[in-house]
Amino acid sequence: MPSAAAAIPADVAAPAPAGRKKKLVVIGALVLLVLLMAAAGGAWWLKARAAKAAELAEAGEDGPSVTASAKADASRPPTFLALDPFVVNLADKEADRYAQIGITLEVENGAFADQMKAYMPAVRNAILLIIAHKTSRELLDRSGKENLAEEIMREAVRPMGIEIAAPRPVTLAAEPAASAASDAASAVVVAAASAPAEKPKRRAETQKNPIQHVHFSSFIVQ
Repeated sequence: MPSAAAAIPADVAAPAPAGRKKKLVVIGALVLLVLLMAAAGGAWWLKARAAKAAELAEAGEDGPSVTASAKADASRPPTFLALDPFVVNLADKEADRYAQIGITLEVENGAFADQMKAYMPAVRNAILLIIAHKTSRELLDRSGKENLAEEIMREAVRPMGIEIAAPRPVTLAAEPAASAASDAASAVVVAAASAPAEKPKRRAETQKNPIQHVHFSSFIVQ
């Protein structure tokens, strides 16, 4: 008599491994679907972030660092020192001309402005001497006003012991008028070369000018 195990048909015992394999396939498909959804969500987030950055760039918004630097600059405005108006007779010889000039100095800080107020009589005297040596023709020209501002920047700090060197003028070498002049110049060069060389004089070092700009609040020449 055959046993009970042998009596079970083959087509009834086989479905167990096939069902387990089908279950694994379904689980794998679900995992793949989850991964695809996560990738799609990440791509959408990156795309939205890039679009937001582009909008900020078009609107001119550069972030907190620019705002902080702008606030820092706004918190340190320049220091201005307004002087009483100057009324000075000019150096014109043809007629009596005078200038009425309002000057405001832009200095590096408030401490120097307070220090300069203590020297104000000497400062005003230095500026008056500069203007008094000008002619109306010099002051009416734009370049003349610019030169006046540069001279005021140098001379206004001199009473306080600050020496500012004047710019060196540019000179062009003139050609010799004749061959005799050229020979004489060559002889001088040879003599200078044979003589013992002297040590060049050291130019005084220029200090930093605390006056940064000279502003004219009024400028009348009559």
